[in-house]
Amino acid sequence: MTDLFDFTDSKQKVEPLAQRVRPQTLDQFIGQEHIVGPGKLLRRAIEADQLSSLIFYGPPGTGKTTLAMVISQMTKASFVRLNAVTVGVKEIRQTIDTAKENLKYYQRRTILFLDEIHRFNKSQQDALLPAVEEGTIILIGATTENPYFEVNSPLLSRSRIFTLQELTDQHIEKIMVQALADKERGLGRYQVEFGSEALLHLVRTANGDARNALNALELAVMTTVPKNGVRHITLEIAAESIQKRILKYDKAGDNHYDVISAFIKSLRGSEPDAALYWFARAIHAGEDPKFLVRRLIVHASEDVGLADSRAMLVAHAAANALEWLGMPEARIPIAQAIIYIATAPKSNSVIKAIETVFSTVEEERAEPVPAHLRDSHYKGAKKLGHGNKYKYPHDFEKHWVNQQYLPDNLVKQTFYRPSNQGEEQQIEKFLFDLKED
Repeated sequence: MTDLFDFTDSKQKVEPLAQRVRPQTLDQFIGQEHIVGPGKLLRRAIEADQLSSLIFYGPPGTGKTTLAMVISQMTKASFVRLNAVTVGVKEIRQTIDTAKENLKYYQRRTILFLDEIHRFNKSQQDALLPAVEEGTIILIGATTENPYFEVNSPLLSRSRIFTLQELTDQHIEKIMVQALADKERGLGRYQVEFGSEALLHLVRTANGDARNALNALELAVMTTVPKNGVRHITLEIAAESIQKRILKYDKAGDNHYDVISAFIKSLRGSEPDAALYWFARAIHAGEDPKFLVRRLIVHASEDVGLADSRAMLVAHAAANALEWLGMPEARIPIAQAIIYIATAPKSNSVIKAIETVFSTVEEERAEPVPAHLRDSHYKGAKKLGHGNKYKYPHDFEKHWVNQQYLPDNLVKQTFYRPSNQGEEQQIEKFLFDLKED
């Protein structure tokens, strides 16, 4: 039965601009030149209609779904689009059964585009494997999450991964201008003028996300009352339309680990400006400040250590300030700790020492505690010779005496080796002077 309301024009009015202006050919596709530029492997495969299973991996709004829809326009194969959020194994098996019939009776291949493939659990992904392996379907998966973590190894081994990069501001501007000029699917039917900085604000605030940019552009144009037939988009209208810059940051995903890694490496690299930036970016995106302060405490020892023993105190003071003050007030003492640790002299001798010790404990034989170091306070200990030959350091000059402290098999082992940085120079001299005497 025909639905009288199911007209293309009605559908276009409902669909958001980002959906309506999706490119239909590779020549219309903007960005990702490293994989679909002239002569690139993926472009050649699409143009020759000779695709194998693929996984598109990249941030939101970079063109993963758009690229899949371009393929749907250019292939002779049956194209099925599913979203892992809304389908399960039943729908996958139905698609595979239909694909088998198409291949058997019509010699026609089937491309299955599975958006958000990372939403499928292991058993759901396993249901795809036989059909992919046999060539019954060509799988195109799209994901914002690292496929090496989220996609089963057997599927990965049968697929080629293409990483889509965040779009540049130039790409975003070109996409928006193209949408403004498109009279059939875009906003070309309207007369639109942008005030100073208005379009640039939309471009910059979109932060590489084409979908976000186009949705904001449509909102700005469609909510602006025309004057003499012209819709004037001011900077204020643009700011209202796109609101706040969306930072790509998933606490359980790649962005979390990448930003935290940059924060840590900036501390270690004595770059206070960069360390402050990554801290602010993480906080702005919703990271728990306790997590970041815990990293400060770790790196006060791992990267500064005894080259400046105050770094640990400063890190703990920041943690204490966070507990007592809360955010946003605590951002100031935390920033103080970040700057202190980033600019402190660096030494990793502490972490080297403890890692060597634990490795030695795991690998070397556990020899008995030397008799003179054993506890001599319990009944009968003296008769067993425990502690009998122990030399009390405070009875000697410099409050130090040369005696064995390690087990017999480790007497020549050195775990802690002071660096020549900061306060450790004094520690090195102190230890050297003791043993010289």
